[in-house]
Amino acid sequence: MSSSTAPRGRPTRYLVFLAAIISLGVVVATVIAWPFLFRWWIERPFHDYDDRVGVLSGDYYVDIDGVRIPDVDNLSGITFDPDRNTLIAVTNQSPEILELSLDGRLLRRIPTNGLQDPEAIEYLGRGRYLVADEQIQALVEVHIDDDTSLVDAGGSARLAIGIELNGNKGFEGLSYDHDERRIFVAKEKDPLRIYEVSGFPVEDNETLDIHILRDARYDQRLPIGDISGIHLDATTKHLLILSDESRRIIEMDRHKRVIRSLPLLAGRHGLMMDIPQAEGITMDDQGNIYLVSEPNLFYRFTLSAGD
Repeated sequence: MSSSTAPRGRPTRYLVFLAAIISLGVVVATVIAWPFLFRWWIERPFHDYDDRVGVLSGDYYVDIDGVRIPDVDNLSGITFDPDRNTLIAVTNQSPEILELSLDGRLLRRIPTNGLQDPEAIEYLGRGRYLVADEQIQALVEVHIDDDTSLVDAGGSARLAIGIELNGNKGFEGLSYDHDERRIFVAKEKDPLRIYEVSGFPVEDNETLDIHILRDARYDQRLPIGDISGIHLDATTKHLLILSDESRRIIEMDRHKRVIRSLPLLAGRHGLMMDIPQAEGITMDDQGNIYLVSEPNLFYRFTLSAGD
């Protein structure tokens, strides 16, 4: 007795064709939905922890919204100097140091030597500042006073940190804990990292004793794509972490838990437009938050009268 088997080529081709159509539909739906999903992800709140004492639990709104600083390009970092009651910023191409008023007016510009790609600046006290240079992967101490017309960093004290080097994805954020005398250093991405550095700069009559700590809880818990700036709040010791890619500020408490976020999107907190490329963050002693964005935009967020 002979047996015959029905040809299977045609049904198989139908299944392959159907699978291709379904796959294409999934891709198209993903492309269409991605902008909405991305915005939802940015705007979603964090409710994991009690945030009553958080910095960002106050009702912040922007009262200076994207003011342009004239004749400035490539703003990359900013810090508050309580002794001068002004802001100090850096640019990262043809590096300059800028002094700004608290409402974003350019007070003076100081050319530099010995800096190649400064991405962040932080005030240490007594006219001393620390600059993070991404290209040479180093922290550089500089001094600025009323008479400074040129910052020559060629012979300045510096600390090279050759950890997890990755081209142009190096140090992007700096903040200084004046009580514990430790520096928070943020690596932009690939991998995203936050280090704690103690023992630098060296004070008078001190011996060099540098410690670099990496707490994995930072990078394991941060729901952001990159770090473009950081600021340690002196009162709560909470870390404000600025992300350009994710367009938000994240607040982490002492236990490295994400407790709050502040979206940097049009329509949120009074912003007329999305902040295009946030690069630096700091706070003053009144609780105001300052941001700079490339190429030359200045923002100030202040608490509403009820907070």
